[in-house]
Amino acid sequence: MPTLHRSLIARGEIMRPVLRPVLRPVLRPVLRHVTHTFAIIAAFGALAPRTTIAQAPTVTPNGFAISFSVPVSAPPAMIYETLTTRVQQWWNPAHTWSAGKGTLSIDARPGGCYCESFPVGGGVEHMHVVFVRPNSTLRMTGGLGPMQGAGVAATLTIEIKPVDGGGKVDVSYVVGGYLPSGFDRMAPAVQMVLTEQITRLKALVETGSPEPAKK
Repeated sequence: MPTLHRSLIARGEIMRPVLRPVLRPVLRPVLRHVTHTFAIIAAFGALAPRTTIAQAPTVTPNGFAISFSVPVSAPPAMIYETLTTRVQQWWNPAHTWSAGKGTLSIDARPGGCYCESFPVGGGVEHMHVVFVRPNSTLRMTGGLGPMQGAGVAATLTIEIKPVDGGGKVDVSYVVGGYLPSGFDRMAPAVQMVLTEQITRLKALVETGSPEPAKK
């Protein structure tokens, strides 16, 4: 190889013009997602201790388990109705496949679907409903977000309990299987995202708006 070419390759002058237009469209959404995830972690890292009772995720090479509780100043029936009929409002549109342009719904019956329909047609089943006890329990299976395309099995259980004239939402999400990038980083990110959604549910029930009050 000519000396000039070796020198240019060593400095990256030949590769850069070729790789930049190829990598930019690939890396841009990845970087956007990473930035958004870390923003959530930073924001809810400060918020969660005041609104939730959470345990650190249990992580193994084959999966992880998370659990937390959120108190809500409303009766269980009201919490359950909002959970199952107003997911379009309390689920953050940033965590949808259509970036909030689609329609979210939960068909709260065994065999039902937590689904998102796309405005241009088509859609996605986020989770599959396997257990329903009205005003008390909703259990769904499926890998959320990027885990849908991985080799995992996952179960989300949401239990609503009466507490001191109001209610409490207990959430557990158990994931097992294979994830190419590993579960160490995924577990805390998923816990933060789910905590955000249930915190928005709490705000919607208590105030009529899914945006938590700023403190």
